[in-house]
Amino acid sequence: MQALVLDGVNQPLQLREVPTPTPGPGEVLIRLHAAALNHRDVWIQKGQYAGLKFPCILGSDGAGTVAELGEGTDEKLRNQSVLINPGMQWGDNPAAQAKDFQILGLPHDGTFAEYVCVPARYVHSLPEHLSFAQAAALPLGGLTAYRALFTRANLQVGERVLVSGVGGGVALLALQMAVASGAEVWVTSSSAEKIEQAKSLGAKGGINYQDENWPATLTKQANGGFDVIIDSAAGPGFNNLIDAAAPGGRIVFYGATQGDIPEVPARKIFWKQLSILGSTMGTEQDFAGLLQLVNDKKLEPIIDKTFPLAEGEAALRHMDDGAQFGKIALQIIQE
Repeated sequence: MQALVLDGVNQPLQLREVPTPTPGPGEVLIRLHAAALNHRDVWIQKGQYAGLKFPCILGSDGAGTVAELGEGTDEKLRNQSVLINPGMQWGDNPAAQAKDFQILGLPHDGTFAEYVCVPARYVHSLPEHLSFAQAAALPLGGLTAYRALFTRANLQVGERVLVSGVGGGVALLALQMAVASGAEVWVTSSSAEKIEQAKSLGAKGGINYQDENWPATLTKQANGGFDVIIDSAAGPGFNNLIDAAAPGGRIVFYGATQGDIPEVPARKIFWKQLSILGSTMGTEQDFAGLLQLVNDKKLEPIIDKTFPLAEGEAALRHMDDGAQFGKIALQIIQE
């Protein structure tokens, strides 16, 4: 099969012929129609991730058809159109992942290939209203956004939500899910164009996070502070989120692209009765809830750009540039 192979840190992806994997007991072989990128792939390429091993095939997100079945796998899965839950071996504690939790694409070969083997328990029927590329754009980002909003923040109908750094895959999916669930959503971005695009998806408004004293301006625009704030940056700007939060608000962050938070204003947090929550990926129950919401509300992930498999390195550089609005997909089989 053809696959994009990463040979080492800071090496470009190379399209190469590699052996097609064989499904073991309880596994299925998926012929991939589409895959999608995540920042995780860029970080692995740059050596900024734990447990590196080379050569490897990156890619956590994928959708396709079941081509072969391993021993003990339900025959009904054969030829079914499926997408993959990339978060595997969460463990028995729904509050936090176990030590052997893994994400597809490292250490096990991922979806930047024509075929991938995964345990059958992690494949799910493709939502009928989605193309393979749209479905491939959903799993990792959608699972992360779903857990942050519903499992961790316990979002309620009518609450005010702020999604920071709109434009990335998780942030956009959080926006779409919150709007579909009856919340009032605002966004931040350094791009006026991205704020306007977010409004077209149902956001009430937004603001440039580079503006001075933006929390005061935005909370005035929203007629109050935010009950739920979803963030991936952390860093020095995190304290602006504390200012933007409503009393009793929940701030959930699923990343730290701007680094650690240098100082935490403890008095503001306890006086406002805030909850600061960390979140990443999610359980199999979270994934089932995600698919239920996507099917019920007919949600469609936003795709910024699609590349053919052979141009996977160009796709990674497009993601690294950070200018995208939505997910970046690899089309492996033309639909």
